[in-house]
Amino acid sequence: MTARWPSWRTDLAISLVSFLGGLVLYAAGGWRMFLGGGPWAHAPHWVLLVPMTVMAACCLLRRLAPGTGEAVGLVALAADTMLGGSLGTALIFTQVVYDACVYGRPWLWRANLIGSVTASVLAAAGGVIASGDWRGVVLGLVVALVAVLPTVTGISVRQYRDQARVQRLRAEETARLAAWERRQAVADERARMARELHDVVANQLSAIAIHATAVLSAPDPSPQLVRRAVEQIRESSVSGLAEMRQMIGLLREDGDPGAADPATRPGLASLPQLVAQAQADGLAVDLHTGGLDRALPVSVDFAAHRIVRESLTNAWKHGTGTAVLRVDVNADRVLIETDNALRPAGPSPGSGHGLIGMRERAALLGGTLTAGAEDGRWRLRASLPVRHTEEAVV
Repeated sequence: MTARWPSWRTDLAISLVSFLGGLVLYAAGGWRMFLGGGPWAHAPHWVLLVPMTVMAACCLLRRLAPGTGEAVGLVALAADTMLGGSLGTALIFTQVVYDACVYGRPWLWRANLIGSVTASVLAAAGGVIASGDWRGVVLGLVVALVAVLPTVTGISVRQYRDQARVQRLRAEETARLAAWERRQAVADERARMARELHDVVANQLSAIAIHATAVLSAPDPSPQLVRRAVEQIRESSVSGLAEMRQMIGLLREDGDPGAADPATRPGLASLPQLVAQAQADGLAVDLHTGGLDRALPVSVDFAAHRIVRESLTNAWKHGTGTAVLRVDVNADRVLIETDNALRPAGPSPGSGHGLIGMRERAALLGGTLTAGAEDGRWRLRASLPVRHTEEAVV
């Protein structure tokens, strides 16, 4: 990465180039612009180099003190005019005025605009009066070229830079807000899964306690009763531990497990109800299923249900009214696929929280989820692995 060129070097380069350009104009005879001369016109013409040098030095103050630089430049311009005027000094003054409008305080460019326009009008009137001919208005045009034109150019550049700065700040703020919303969406989804994990673990511990209490309550338990109770306790323990291994490592510690939703959280068993609700909302669903009679871990069942529900909601919101849904459950994994045509205008704008939540759930279980638009259609594919023992039915 190349080092950034310091601003003071740029100012020094502009000052030197301006001075050298003025010298070239002086050597070419660009001095004593006013044929009538000035009050000090009897002075040697090389004296014109003094205000030109001062004017070039004012360029060094273009960022540090633009107002001071312009004030000194006005004095140098006045002295140059008294000497008869030189083209190099006038041209360098345009750079000083431009810098004052771009880098100075807001009041400075306003004062420049008012002052330069007023000076142009007065110069035009004075030229006509002094010469007794309307052609004397040329003096006003000269002042306009030296003062008004660089002022207007500097104001335009300043406004463009201010607008660019505002747009950049807005873009940065939008990016920060989007990042915050994404983190908040992930946090909300993980907190919800933490509550679900609480329910899962609580159910397994309750089952263990019930079987243990049943054995302890029997006055003379038979070996078969004890063995059956121990087997049930073992299955519940293994299932609960597997749930915790899959989820607890990624959940937030500040999740509120006690704030569990009192409503029963359904799984893929409620797939017909999900499809019926989507059709009632106006979405025609072509459903293909396989292996739904297999028992699934609670976390996988929850995740599959929520992914199906969210994908149908997206198809209803952004699609044309039809969708194909495939759910295939086998011994290794649960496969979920949705395919729906998008509206001609493309997907409606949204926060994307639903897609973030689905991906978070799939990743938490060690699965994958891909979704995106392709050839005018929206395709989603989720694969959720089934890695631990089937849960016991208590």
